[in-house]
Amino acid sequence: MDQPPPSGNPQLSAHIDHNRFVGRTRVAYFSMEIAISPEMPTYSGGLGILAGDTARAAADLDLPIVFVTLISRAGYLRQELDAGGHQGDLPDPWDPQLWARPLPAMVAVPIAERAVWVRPWLHVLQCPTGGAVPILLLDTDVSENDPDDRGITSRLYGGDATLRLKQEIVLGIGGEMLLRALGFEISTYHLNEGHAALLPLALLRRYPQAASSPEGTFPYDLQPVRERCVFTTHTPVDAGHDRFGYDLVGRLLGDFVDPVALRRLGGEDALNMTRLALTLSGYINGVAERHQETAARMFPGYPIRAITNGVHPASWTHPAFGRLFDRLGAHWPHEPELLGRADLLPDEDVRAAHAEAKAELIATIREAGGPEFDPALPIVAFARRMTGYKRPHLLLDDPDRLAAIARRQPCQVVFAGKAHPRDEGGKDLIARLYGDIERLRGAVPMALLPGYDIALARRLVSGADLWLNTPQPPLEASGTSGMKAALNGVPSLSVLDGWWVEGCIEGITGWAIGKEGDAPETHGKALYEKLEGTVLPLFHRDPTGWTRVMKGAISKVGAVFTSHRMMRRYAAEAYLSCAG
Repeated sequence: MDQPPPSGNPQLSAHIDHNRFVGRTRVAYFSMEIAISPEMPTYSGGLGILAGDTARAAADLDLPIVFVTLISRAGYLRQELDAGGHQGDLPDPWDPQLWARPLPAMVAVPIAERAVWVRPWLHVLQCPTGGAVPILLLDTDVSENDPDDRGITSRLYGGDATLRLKQEIVLGIGGEMLLRALGFEISTYHLNEGHAALLPLALLRRYPQAASSPEGTFPYDLQPVRERCVFTTHTPVDAGHDRFGYDLVGRLLGDFVDPVALRRLGGEDALNMTRLALTLSGYINGVAERHQETAARMFPGYPIRAITNGVHPASWTHPAFGRLFDRLGAHWPHEPELLGRADLLPDEDVRAAHAEAKAELIATIREAGGPEFDPALPIVAFARRMTGYKRPHLLLDDPDRLAAIARRQPCQVVFAGKAHPRDEGGKDLIARLYGDIERLRGAVPMALLPGYDIALARRLVSGADLWLNTPQPPLEASGTSGMKAALNGVPSLSVLDGWWVEGCIEGITGWAIGKEGDAPETHGKALYEKLEGTVLPLFHRDPTGWTRVMKGAISKVGAVFTSHRMMRRYAAEAYLSCAG
């Protein structure tokens, strides 16, 4: 199976034999999506970006983890906007042979009374300090499969509920089978969202329970499974939790587990994958302190903890700031706590580093057909998944007021983000943004950049002057884009929800829109008031004060909300808890 790596891809120069990892690996991290590289579109948004940063931190810390995901050969979607700002959803294919190697193993997963063969591809994610983690990409596009089954792992989140359940069977059940087939001896399974909730079912089948047990006639012993499973829930939006009718589950899974027991574990009316994961996991956490409170209300009776998300510093820090951070300690990428000293950096050097990053963003906007932004004026950036509760339009809800503010205190605005292919409301928001940007042409320079991905995100989080985030509380689980911006000295202006409840120190790391508990309909007015009365005056009239906030964002957010801190907590609290 060994072949020379394709030219031009240094990531494949490392030895790719999975056996180097088998003996030491004890934790398996399962995620439907993972953002490894811009050239590998195996992610849709925040969940995959988080999984990628988790893998990079695990490599930096040399943790004994294997990552398992779907190969998604056709990607998620390539976004194109027509002349009216309407999103087109196109495939975004990539060639696995340029980034991974197929391993000499396959397993047959029973789906709809057919054997579906699953083959793993291996990508080794290597960190500069020498650590590495294996990433297994599961693929059903093999000649042994029925033509209808070869496309199961083709497109991330593609198709209807039937295809979605097939994908989750391949991920959870097939992924667990493949780890055993490859020789991995896993003691702890980490489920990143409920997509892999069928994995504990595969474990459950190994622990039959006597009818005379304290749990009555329940046919399985839950405790050994709970002792091995960690579940991280990310979704405070009820519609975001996968549910499958039991007729469909029966057709695809058959008698994989006792159907009466499955209803007790996953819900009587439909199989709720989140409830299944909650019931079968011994360690459960939300992804911010506020999200833990929300999740505990949504799922009463479960002991839900909080481990706040973080981002991978070396991946999201612009090279100009990286050179600056080297003065704080050359090993800051491995020990990002050193960024707590950023307040000591000279103001002029911080401003020069930001100017370099800002020039690159301005060039990106120009190349995308946007207006020529002025480097002397502040750039406000909003870049998130385009969907209703994130309220991307809040800044434009009163266009006359925004135009009046910009006349007195000029500013520029850039938007980016994709809508899920089936989120028509999100697509309508994009078209509405596009229309309002056109109507405000000449009053406020604005741009809507298509094709939001890792590469564009890096330009935005480093080149903007202000990071805008406007979710409707309490629907933001965590959010990480503002953390990435903070690493580059970009403060946030955000509603107090998700991670910003922990990260906001008013006037020091950024600013809050309104107060905690304010009605969502008041946030638009509060946004304009804070922008007009506090943020823009500071930028235009007090460069030293603005630079002080930039350094506060680095030292008090960038140094804290990192994937290294997050993974140390998972290792010390979640994984050791499962290990007893």
